[in-house]
Amino acid sequence: MQKLIIGCGYVGSAVARKWLEEGHEVAALTRSEAHARQFSTLGIQPVMGEVTQPETLQQLPEADTVLYAVGFDRSASRSRREVYVDGLEHVLSVMKERTQKIIYLSSTSVYGQSAGEWVDETSVCAPERENGQICLAAEQLFEKQGLLPDQAAGGSATAVILRLAGIYGPGRLLARMEQIKAGEPLLGRPDAWLNLIHLADIVKTILRCDTDIHLSSHYLVSDSRPVMRQEYYETLAQLLGAPLPRFATAGDAESKSKSTRPNSTERAAGLNKRCNNMRLREDLGVELQYPSIWEGLPQAIKNT
Repeated sequence: MQKLIIGCGYVGSAVARKWLEEGHEVAALTRSEAHARQFSTLGIQPVMGEVTQPETLQQLPEADTVLYAVGFDRSASRSRREVYVDGLEHVLSVMKERTQKIIYLSSTSVYGQSAGEWVDETSVCAPERENGQICLAAEQLFEKQGLLPDQAAGGSATAVILRLAGIYGPGRLLARMEQIKAGEPLLGRPDAWLNLIHLADIVKTILRCDTDIHLSSHYLVSDSRPVMRQEYYETLAQLLGAPLPRFATAGDAESKSKSTRPNSTERAAGLNKRCNNMRLREDLGVELQYPSIWEGLPQAIKNT
C-alpha cells in the first residue's frame, strides 16, 4: 500500500521505518534537498514541497494513508499559525480526494485546564496559550471540511486526530540529560503535572489507526501515569547517577539562563493537567509498551 508522510521528523521517520518493514511504499514531503537524499537512501520516496507554499503541493501522490506530523521549525521564517493552520489547509485541499485516511498528530496543549484536573477526549478545549489555540484551530479544520468519522462522505478521506502528550524516547532527552548532569537549575514548578508518551507507543498507536477498524474522531495519546515534574527529574537524575535536580527560584540569577527554559516535551505536556488514556487503551485497543516513565526512561536513556 502507498503511504505518505507530511512531516517526516522524529515521529514520522519512526513510522516510515515500520511501514517499510511491512512492505508498504512510503513517500515523504520535504523542503530540504539533504533530507530528500537521506529519504532516498532509506527507501522513502522524497517529494519536494512546502506546506506553506500551496503551489508546490500539486505533485503530492495519491496514498492509502496520510500521516500528518508537521512540527514547528523555529529557524524558519513562517509563523506557527502559517505552518500549523494554513499549511494543513493547503495539504487538505489537495489530499482529501487523494487518500482514504488521514492520521493527524495534534497536541494535548489544546486543553487549557491548569489545576491538576483530569482531562479526556470529551473535556472542554479552551487553551489560554497561543500554541494551544493554534493547535485547536488546526484540529477544527477537519470538522469544517467534514472529514471526521461521523461526517465523512463516500469518496472523501476520513481523519483521526491524535492528541499527543509530551514526547520522549531515544535521542529526545539529550539536552535535559546534559542539564541534569551539569546541575543546572530547572525553570518552572516542581509540583506541576507532566503527561508523557514514549515514541514507541506513538508509533504503535499510529499503526493501530492504520488498520481496518472503527475509529473515533479523537484519541488522547498519553501514558498511564502522569508524573509531577520533581519526580520526573529526580528519576532521570537517579538513572543518570547525577545529583538530585534543583528548581530555580524567582530570584535565582541562573534562572535567566536559556538552558533552564522548558523544552518541547514539557511545552506539549504542560499546563498542569492529568491525561486519561482510557479511550486509547480500551476502545482503540493499544497496549502500551511503556505505560509509565519507570519503564520508558531507562530504555530511552540506554538508546540515546
